[in-house]
Amino acid sequence: MLIKLYNENPNPREIEKIVSVLRDGGTVIYPTDTLYAIGCDALNLRAVEKICELKGINPLKSNLSIICNDLSIISEYAKVDTPTFKLMKRNLPGPFTFILTATSSLPRIFKKRKTVGIRIPDNNIIREIVEKLGNPVLSTSVKDKNDEIEYTTNPELIHEKWEDFADIVIDGGPGGIEPSTVVDCTSGEPEITRQG
Repeated sequence: MLIKLYNENPNPREIEKIVSVLRDGGTVIYPTDTLYAIGCDALNLRAVEKICELKGINPLKSNLSIICNDLSIISEYAKVDTPTFKLMKRNLPGPFTFILTATSSLPRIFKKRKTVGIRIPDNNIIREIVEKLGNPVLSTSVKDKNDEIEYTTNPELIHEKWEDFADIVIDGGPGGIEPSTVVDCTSGEPEITRQG
């Protein structure tokens, strides 16, 4: 299903429909402030495993990222010291993924890794979805290395490619081509490990 939403003013009824799909273990493709991403309720183990399998992600080797709607809930899922919190507060919402030490609130698929990526995109659509869901959303880009750029930026083409897997594709307008900047905050001094 393809649903059109506007970043400035996402339709609450459509948001509720998307949240209902996520609560039922469904998968959704959504816009962020960088790339289009595919995600699920990060606390639903089966849905997380389904996305990892689809994307060929080994949760033991790959960093998994979650989207939160604001800074207030991050401490439930990751350990954040004061300097890191201040750094995040200056840069979020925005095109950054902060790698932090995970807490035990995430499903065991995350616990096998000691870290989790935290994103708060500058995009009202996904932040409202997360707020209404009440849980973070697992996030991984729809981009594959073999994809033509149109299949990662054009919501209709994304829908065409992913409709058999994703329960909903959100058309939030054209997507970006640059991934988020990744900042590793697990070893004291923040380190940029990927420039977006």
